[in-house]
Amino acid sequence: MVSGIYLDFPYFLGMEIPLPLVHSPFFYLYVATLTNQRSRKLHWSIHFIPVSVAFLLLSGFLILPFEQKIIVYQNHGFGYENLVSAIQIPIIPSGIIYISFSLLLLKRHHINIQRQFSYSERINLDWLVYLTIGMTVIWISVIFGNDISTFFLVDLFVLFIGYFGVKQVGIFNNQLITISTDTIEAENTEEMSDPQIKNPDGNEKIKYQKTPISDELMLKIHQELTLLMLTERLFREPELNLSEVAKRLNIHSNTLSQVINSMEQRNFYDYINDFRVKEFQRIVILPENNKYTLLSLAFEVGFNSKTSFNRNFKKATGLSPTQFCQQEKIQLSNRI
Repeated sequence: MVSGIYLDFPYFLGMEIPLPLVHSPFFYLYVATLTNQRSRKLHWSIHFIPVSVAFLLLSGFLILPFEQKIIVYQNHGFGYENLVSAIQIPIIPSGIIYISFSLLLLKRHHINIQRQFSYSERINLDWLVYLTIGMTVIWISVIFGNDISTFFLVDLFVLFIGYFGVKQVGIFNNQLITISTDTIEAENTEEMSDPQIKNPDGNEKIKYQKTPISDELMLKIHQELTLLMLTERLFREPELNLSEVAKRLNIHSNTLSQVINSMEQRNFYDYINDFRVKEFQRIVILPENNKYTLLSLAFEVGFNSKTSFNRNFKKATGLSPTQFCQQEKIQLSNRI
């Protein structure tokens, strides 16, 4: 408005008024798609009903001759003040609601990762959490700030999206890892199914899917799981997931998740990484391993990053790996 550039594009005048009602729904659907949590009951188009209604209400202005539209803008919306105010009423609530739902989806995604994977690198979508926080800051500026602060934050936000969006694995190379919601759905339903169902290949049968598990059966599965871990050391596989372990035990992943949660009082992520920490503690004291670095031994037991190794080791022992080695008087190679 200040620069007067809008006079060169009168056919766009009015189109920008309802657009804030599009930003948050698009962002929410983007988060829902990346985390594989799109609703199966509601069609995506329902989120755009408010903006459609807003454009419908503005249709009378949008079809005006260009000259009249320019006059209205030059007179600060004269004759359409109430209509514009009515359209702007749901904008702020829409932003707050969709940002809140986006954060809930990301929290649920984080829980799903820990229930189904032994690693979180490349699939934790932390950068998307930062984007959501960025959106929240923008909406705070919209509510309490001014146009200058809002436009400045939007510019930063666009740059942030450009950098992290391109950097994120899977966006442009079709390698995005999605998280199955089967476990969550199974835990939230009381529907019963057959004790055994066929695998997708039609050969083996998966046992105990969605059935109540007795204490005896739970103990049996837990013993088989422990034996499998100790004998085959599956935890050494960096990208081990719940489905792979369940397949080895010939049970459904929902059942295995329930057993781990009940018998171990923790999720799959913590269960597997605790094995890795204990395995590291076992091999780091062996004299023949003194020639290796701390990180190489961490990779040997299944960790796939220094950050993950340090975080999980500190969580399990209360010490950093370096502090543990100093405490046990273990000297490892310092070479990189």
